[in-house]
Amino acid sequence: MKILFDFLPIALFFGMFKYAEGNQDWAASTATDWLGFMVSGGVVGHIEAPVLLATVVVIVATFAQILWLKIRGRKVDAMLWVSLGLVVVLGGATIYFHSESFIKWKPTVLYWVMGSALLFGQLVFKKNGIKSLMDAQMSLPEPVWRTVNFSWVGFFTLMGFLNLWVAFNFPTSTWVNFKLFGGLGLMLVFVLVQGIYLNKHIKPGATP
Repeated sequence: MKILFDFLPIALFFGMFKYAEGNQDWAASTATDWLGFMVSGGVVGHIEAPVLLATVVVIVATFAQILWLKIRGRKVDAMLWVSLGLVVVLGGATIYFHSESFIKWKPTVLYWVMGSALLFGQLVFKKNGIKSLMDAQMSLPEPVWRTVNFSWVGFFTLMGFLNLWVAFNFPTSTWVNFKLFGGLGLMLVFVLVQGIYLNKHIKPGATP
């Protein structure tokens, strides 16, 4: 359920982009009316309107996620705060400069922040981030926990590079598709493969 909550802003970004892409006259006029005071020159064209509107939606959705968690008295993960900061800064630059390049960097920076946090936690602070999250659900030998942690570091690093490759070598519509379906699909595959690996090393009698 949490993964669906985490991917909600991406899904809304995708939905707004696709709708605006298919209704470019509406998108351009709406973006100019809503965002004209924020953008350089005051007018949004047909080409950049879909990604600008989608960027506004993802900013609002991320704020809404944090507000929802606060209202329910639940802890807001550090990565959600990081995501909010990135989407506000890079999304704001995308809107002001009419340039999708800024928002295209957001997934990569977020992937690399998560990977760096796991890496520095393991090497510098001697704390295994993945073990901290999963230790209550399963018992594994320490070498396996380290392998799992470093595998996530590698996954986030590669996903960051893959996002940049798609973002700057393919049309924006392709990148938007990849951002939702590619990112979610590759993560599910990675989790499935890792689950198979973990199942071989769970200590007898531990909760699977």
